[in-house]
Amino acid sequence: MSRSRAFSDVQPSLFDTGEDAPVLVNGKLPSYIRDHRQRLKERFMAGGSAAVPDYELLELVLFSAIPRRDVKPLARELLDRFGDFNGVISAEPDRLSEVSGVGQSVICSFKIVEAAAQRLARARVMQKEVISSWQALVDYCHTAMAHNRIEEFRILYLDRKNILIADEAQARGTVDHVPVYPREVAKRALELNASALILVHNHPSGDPTPSSSDIDMTAQIERALDPLGITLHDHLVIGHNTEISFRSEGLL
Repeated sequence: MSRSRAFSDVQPSLFDTGEDAPVLVNGKLPSYIRDHRQRLKERFMAGGSAAVPDYELLELVLFSAIPRRDVKPLARELLDRFGDFNGVISAEPDRLSEVSGVGQSVICSFKIVEAAAQRLARARVMQKEVISSWQALVDYCHTAMAHNRIEEFRILYLDRKNILIADEAQARGTVDHVPVYPREVAKRALELNASALILVHNHPSGDPTPSSSDIDMTAQIERALDPLGITLHDHLVIGHNTEISFRSEGLL
């Protein structure tokens, strides 16, 4: 058996998974799939994301993962399951794999998009003055945390000019609780020579209303920081579609 023949015999097994079983007519994609893909790509390139609804944007992501099938039904099923484009892209791999037609190629494509979105959003706020880029900061927090299935607690460290110098995940918890230790928060702020902090955590339920434990924990951290001359600027609670600021709500 020749080397080229052996490779061609083995190679399809790497890609011919159930998520992309070929639909071919005379060895080619049916014109309705091929033409639809081309038109959608052209419309997207001409008008950007505003020119396509969520299910078509999701189709564009699916094209590379599933190059030989009509992906519109899968895109709609994913949106029905997870709510919107962000919900699909941010969904945990184990939940995505429950959807028929979703394999490792699709999951990998989604996670690449998610990682890229987080990096782009983070780049817009790191080493930037927080007050003048507040909305970009809030957008980044939503991108990174809004669809997490468990609570995550992040701390944003600022210097004397309110420049964001570090963004760190402090702890991950359960669906409704995350352990945070004020002494550790203060210790890390001193290590980074931070002059101010912004606390951020998400509510997996989607409702950003602060709990009594959220309020109590924030007060404990503020008391730990005060003798060190470190300011607690705000505490943001991130929900699915909105957020609550302790400062704006008069809780700080």
